[in-house]
Order: sequence, then structure tokens, then C-alpha cells
Amino acid sequence: MIEFKLPEIGEGVVEGEIVQWLKAPGDAIAANEALVEVMTDKATIEVPSPIAGRLSEIKAEVGSICAIDEVIAIIEAGGAAAPAASKPAPAPAASKPAPAPVAAPASAARPAPPIQHVPQVMHSGTDAAKSVLATPAARHLARESGIDLAALPVDERGRITKTDVLRAREAPPAPAPAPAPAASKPAASAPAAARPQHAGTPAEGDEIIPFRGMRRRIAEGMSRAYSTAVHYTYVEQINVTRLVKLRSEAKAVAAEQGVQLSYLPFIVKAVVHALRKFPIVNAELDEAGARIILKKRYSIGIATATGQGLMVPVIHGADKKSILDLGREIARVSDAARGGTASREELTGSTFTITSLGTIGGVLATPILNFPEVGILGVHAIRKAPIVDDNDNIVVGHLMNLSVSLDHRVVDGFEGASFLQEVKRYLEDPNLLLLAGI
Repeated sequence: MIEFKLPEIGEGVVEGEIVQWLKAPGDAIAANEALVEVMTDKATIEVPSPIAGRLSEIKAEVGSICAIDEVIAIIEAGGAAAPAASKPAPAPAASKPAPAPVAAPASAARPAPPIQHVPQVMHSGTDAAKSVLATPAARHLARESGIDLAALPVDERGRITKTDVLRAREAPPAPAPAPAPAASKPAASAPAAARPQHAGTPAEGDEIIPFRGMRRRIAEGMSRAYSTAVHYTYVEQINVTRLVKLRSEAKAVAAEQGVQLSYLPFIVKAVVHALRKFPIVNAELDEAGARIILKKRYSIGIATATGQGLMVPVIHGADKKSILDLGREIARVSDAARGGTASREELTGSTFTITSLGTIGGVLATPILNFPEVGILGVHAIRKAPIVDDNDNIVVGHLMNLSVSLDHRVVDGFEGASFLQEVKRYLEDPNLLLLAGI
């Protein structure tokens, strides 16, 4: 019997979520045949079997988050496939372990997570630590630093973050005993400090949707962004009458080159020019290193609705692409995201994000940052409206609202407003894009 461990599946990846087993216990497996689908960050990867044999036992159920080198299955090397009737027993066995984690947190000093498989995946060296809700970065740093997550205080959401672990690692050893007596006195008050997670009770007829996979990743990312960054939103109305005319005239030429031209490539170009003028918006705050990193690359994330939830494929090197090139690339990576074929590189590394709902884009929204970026642009619907021209005549034009959300820890209000005014300048007079090298 060979222990099949979750292999290294990408630079910097420390864990992955089991999305789907492609083989059942008893099935024969060829060497390098896809065995399991694993989600890391936002990319789903098929992990092959390293040897030929037979899948004997599944150690990690769907929904489990497993660390690199953790045993997720047992393979019988060279074993012949068992008859179909001889191995249905493991199938019910797979459903048995699910209730076990529910009882485990009851003995811990923390509220039980609502998802049954969560306690299985919190690793930090002790049994108590396995019931702790912690971010992936926090668990990885705790393992490296030899810190027991169960000994750290949780935040208001009942979680431990990387910042908490860094604080514990850098804390001087002398004060360490001080919390010990305090913790021993009001032992029962520790859980009270953490806000209990909501545990729902479905009624008859309610539909249950598992909170895992992409939906859980999205929730974790949004929670981290909203609770870490100091959001503020600035809104501006833009007269895009000239842009509407330019795009209308260019659509036919673009179609001849196989590009279905939308407004998004023009907006990406305007954003890139504005980021060049205000580099603080194309930045990242490195709290651990006490520094702000100004990115000298322009990789624009395009928020895309998919069947699995919101994903953000990335246009790398957007500053080096023409309008038509951007149109092709936006269509390509968006289709890849919707089809579930986007690579890890196509889903990571953005420096600024644009989110648009197209024709149903509404009037105003306050987008949540795509952490660790410090800016995200919301694009809203273009609508015909009466406009007063330079000669004080009322004419029919096209108006659109843009809303930019920014991290106030890095971007001051004046800089954020100036950035959006620069975007406005290019979109209201698209000839500037031509002069700037469209």
C-alpha cells in the first residue's frame, strides 16, 4: 500500500481543497491518470496518480482542505481493479466520517464552525489547533514558526489571521507568561470574545447548497478584503457621448479582425494611463514588512461572473496591448474562467481590478477590493440623457457612472479622486487615447 500525498502544485501553494475525486475506491488507476481535482486559490487542478494500481482508500473527503504532503488517499501498487460489486462498502464509509467533526469542536473552547468539514483542515501541530479557524497564510506561518494556533486569541469573526501569528512570533518572551494567569481565571470568557458563527436550521422544503469550493474561496477573499482594508468609494458621472460614437464606428473594423468590441478595452486603456500618473493606486501594502510596494507592471483583473461564482481573470501587460488586442484577451480569459479552464497564471497576479455588469450595470455600487490590491473600479450602465453642451443647448448624450473603491490606508482621498478624474478625462475625450498611443 502506498500513501498518496498531496503534491506540490504551484509556487507558494501550501494547501488545496478537494473538489472532486475522479476515481472511487476499488477503481484501477494508470500511472499519470487524473485521480483528483484540487482547488488552490482560484484555480482547479487535476492531480494525477504517480503510479499504476488500484485506489484502495480515500483519506480526504470532498470539501476537505489539505496541506501539501498530507496523505489524501491509499493506493495499492499494481493492484488489479476489484469487481464492481466487491467495493461498494467504502462508499457508505465515506459518508460516516462527516458527523465526527461536528462532535469534536464541542469539547474545544471555541464555537463550532457551521461547515462540518472545516475542523478537519486546521493543522498546526496539536489536536486543539485542528478546530481553530485560521487563514491559509496564518496556518502556514504558524507551522513554520512552531506556534500553536490554539493558544492565540481569535478576532471578532472567530478567526486567526497571518497578522495575529506575526504578532505572536515577534512578541518579546517576557510578557508571554502574563496572559497565562488571566487566561486561567476567566477560561469561560475566551469564547465569549469571539462572535459565534451562525448555525442555520433548515426547515422542511429548504434547499441545501454546500458552502465549499469556489463559493467558500470567494467568501474568504471578500471577508479578508473587507476586514483588512479601510474601504472608501468615490463616484463620478462621465459624459461618454464621444466614446459611444467612436466605439460604434470601430465595431465593424474590429469584427473584420474577429473582435467583438465592447467598451471594456477603452476603459482598461484609460485606467492604465491613470495608474501611470497615480502609481499609488497600482500598489500593495506589505504590513509585515512595513512598506508600500508600487507595482511597475499593469496587470488588470476583469471580474467575471461564472457558474461557480465571481472569478477575476487577469490581463497581464495591459499597457503593452492595443484596443483590439485587449478585446481579444478579455474575451479569451473570460471564456476560460467561465469554462473552468483558466490556468493559475490567468487567475492571479493582478495589480488593479475592474468590475462591470455591462448593460445592467446600475447607477452606483461600492465594489469590495480584490485583496491585496488597493483599488477597484466599478463600471455602470451607459444611458441616454439630456446634456447641456458648451453652448448651453440641451442635447441628447450618453452618461455613465464610475465608482472607484480604494484602501484609505494607502490612497488618500485627493489621490483617489484625482485618479478617477484622469480616467474620466480619457473616456470623455477618447482622442487622448489615440495621442497617448492607443
